Amino acid sequence: MVKPKKHLGQHFLTDQYSAERTAQLINKSSINTVLEIGPGKGILTKFLLKQPNKIIHAIEIDSESSEYLQNNDILQKPYLIEGDFLNLNLTDQFDGEFILIGNYPYNISSQIIFKMLGYRNRIPIMAGMFQKEVAQRIASKEGNKTYGILSVLVQAFYDVRIEFKLSPGAFFPPPKVDSAVICCQRKIDYSLPCSESLFFDVVKTAFNQRRKTLLNSLSKFYLKDAFINHPFAKLRPETLSVNQFIELTVFIEKHK
Repeated sequence: MVKPKKHLGQHFLTDQYSAERTAQLINKSSINTVLEIGPGKGILTKFLLKQPNKIIHAIEIDSESSEYLQNNDILQKPYLIEGDFLNLNLTDQFDGEFILIGNYPYNISSQIIFKMLGYRNRIPIMAGMFQKEVAQRIASKEGNKTYGILSVLVQAFYDVRIEFKLSPGAFFPPPKVDSAVICCQRKIDYSLPCSESLFFDVVKTAFNQRRKTLLNSLSKFYLKDAFINHPFAKLRPETLSVNQFIELTVFIEKHK
């Protein structure tokens, strides 16, 4: 018996159909290596193992869950990694590209996304379960209240789709929020025509002061004279598309 642990944000998926649908999101990919985050009791793992030509690895921080997976012959070491995904050196762990998937712990879901972005050269597909609000933020378009840092940074490199939504009853224990499964497919050309580190800095700086106009929120880049007559200067960050943020970063790089 594996007891869900609140401090790990564990809500075990119990809906078999949703687990199967999630696993099928990766079945057409030519990438063979798959890393599942937080397999828990293995409901998703079992369906991932049925996907053709896929080698399934999983990382589990909870020793009780890890023991359950091994004792029930769902997944064994070395394919089962005991540890914290956020501290895992993915370059040492895998050669080449791999797919990231999971019923992600809600308390670290944003951190998982930022780590994925750091390894975007290695991760062509990310799929899995998020709190619905977080999924909507990742997929949101400009002009929406949910549009923000996650939206812009993920969509600069990936095409995002919300695949389906789930009610709390699909989990044990039921979370207090609805959930959603998303799929992020890396763009064919995901290179930027500007410094990627500067792009990240511009986006985070703009949204950290989202009530201010960009002229004021981006003052740390010392652009006032060059930027004051720019068409974006009097706008707020949520009105700019991903491509416009890239355009803005190109401008800052030129005038910084």
